[in-house]
Amino acid sequence: MSHQPLAGAVALVTGASSGIGAATARRLAREGASVALVARRRDRLDQVAVDIAKLGGHAAVLATDITEPAHAEEAVEDTLNRFGRLDILVNNAGIMLLDSALHTTIEKWDRMVSLNVSALLHITHAAVPHLIYAASTSPRQVADLVNVSSTAGRVARPGSSVYNLTKFGLNGFTESLRQELIAENVRVSAVEPGSVDTELVHRLSHDTRAAALRQIDEMHPLRPDDVADAIGYIITRDRWVAVNHMVVRPSDETW
Repeated sequence: MSHQPLAGAVALVTGASSGIGAATARRLAREGASVALVARRRDRLDQVAVDIAKLGGHAAVLATDITEPAHAEEAVEDTLNRFGRLDILVNNAGIMLLDSALHTTIEKWDRMVSLNVSALLHITHAAVPHLIYAASTSPRQVADLVNVSSTAGRVARPGSSVYNLTKFGLNGFTESLRQELIAENVRVSAVEPGSVDTELVHRLSHDTRAAALRQIDEMHPLRPDDVADAIGYIITRDRWVAVNHMVVRPSDETW
């Protein structure tokens, strides 16, 4: 059997029902981690859990809405009850609803802030004490918190003002948290994917979706597995190596 650098570690992945989250959960399981799968769609989570079992790994399905603070706390507690510890948190859950300020609705803006920001804060706040404990007790001597941001956290474009707001803010939050947790041996990182072929694009309004798909058709978009590989690379570094910020774009993306 090949060496598994995350053997004995426990990871919690949000937005694990599809796309980058599902790919990341499978990647971490291949590296030896037990994985708590958090999202709202139980049927999709069940399938990811089956995939992980076929790899010889272990997964727990936690179908819940972490935009509710109590549910986020319960997700962390359920992970601890199932696996006994928490070494890795991957904050991947998010939504992208693009449109101009003139044509969008306040409900769409609120949905993005609720999932992209509030839910991430809820789960992070609940997880941090346990990540600190894991770093002090783990053979790895380190814990990891990875936030999935976006190139929209560095490049603002028309029609994505509030999505930009959530991702620019996430990058600032990540850097501040990184500095806070250095002394606790908890590494904090942000991954910024460019265009990825995921369900996010297909949830846009008709006209916006058509424009986004035309952009994707003009390039070779990333696969979710490409981003999962970046996340896996960050987490599996030796404890004295911190990859705190990684931008992963399609090679032919110009922005």
